[in-house]
Amino acid sequence: METIVILGSTGSIGCNALQVINLHQDKYKVFALTANGNVDLLTEQCSEFEPQFAFALNREANQQLKKNLLALNSKTIVLDDENSLDWLASHKETNTVISAIVGAAGLKPTMAAANSGKKILLANKETLVMAGELFVKAVKQSNATLIPIDSEHNAILQVLPQSKKLNYKSNGIRKILLTASGGPFRTSTKEELKHVTPKEALRHPNWIMGKKITIDSATMMNKGLEVIEACWLFDIPASDIEVVIHPQSIIHSLVEYVDGSTLAQLGNPDMRTPIAYALSHPERIESGVLGLDLIKTKRLDFEAPDLDKFPCLGLAYKALHIGKNAPTILNAANEVAVEAFLKESITFNQIAELIEFCMDAVEPQSLDSIETVLEVDSKTRHLALSWIDCHNLTS
Repeated sequence: METIVILGSTGSIGCNALQVINLHQDKYKVFALTANGNVDLLTEQCSEFEPQFAFALNREANQQLKKNLLALNSKTIVLDDENSLDWLASHKETNTVISAIVGAAGLKPTMAAANSGKKILLANKETLVMAGELFVKAVKQSNATLIPIDSEHNAILQVLPQSKKLNYKSNGIRKILLTASGGPFRTSTKEELKHVTPKEALRHPNWIMGKKITIDSATMMNKGLEVIEACWLFDIPASDIEVVIHPQSIIHSLVEYVDGSTLAQLGNPDMRTPIAYALSHPERIESGVLGLDLIKTKRLDFEAPDLDKFPCLGLAYKALHIGKNAPTILNAANEVAVEAFLKESITFNQIAELIEFCMDAVEPQSLDSIETVLEVDSKTRHLALSWIDCHNLTS
């Protein structure tokens, strides 16, 4: 029986993971569930899956979770230490950690899982964006297993040689093609993007996701973060990664080989497929997702991304080119900018402006420890908030 900790169980990845686990209760046992503040859903999940431990990062939500589970006579123990996420991710009874926390908050517990040699199913791309070199080094030193859950990277894993480990650079690969839906504003003009609202940006055409990643998809920063993620996961330079707009989200990514072959992974846009493959890798298990109806799909379209209209993607490539702390700055500034946009404090186009300002303003430095990464993250966030104070639409 494989014991699983889900970091971020109430988000879209966490909920989909629990659906897949529920289909295979003979293989997987939920050891712990954690969330931020959605205490009602976390209570429901604890009642259904009966984990040994649970924890809500939000202090008030955690206290309410204790009361809820006490009223239900639940045997689940609610932790209350600030290091509970790290403790659970590295617990000796934990086999697998699903890292599905959104943003920089996922860095420390995912590092704890890596340092403890766990099987890590990674949805928190920020861990690789902020601290890719340190994280990959920790995975190798502890013999941890790293499997991506992001549909694009999971697709790449599925079409790479299965007998190889996650370093495929010298295995006949010419390049990786990351597909992107193009988000809700793919056909909008640059002028129209000046006036889009958070409500409009949250209407993703194909995927049901959390707010942060949906806005990232609308700006194409999500694809930029995924390019950085792919560099670290597959040890391939950014110059060998091409982003292709594919509005139908049926092809989840492709790998081009030196003999001219291009292999792709296709499927309905449903996160249960990559989650099931990550759980059972290299075997396959039922995910609950219907097979692809090619006749109904009819057509598959492709186009190049417009970096002038969506500068966030170009900023991600710039951060990779600069190296050192640039991806960390990019991520921190983006998280602050997205939150400000959702509060209507800045415009959609100002998200990229703010990120570029921070990348130019923060001094380059090498990252030799997680503490250094967190210092850069904190410094960038303060700088970004100062920029917002000067440009705030509501002030």
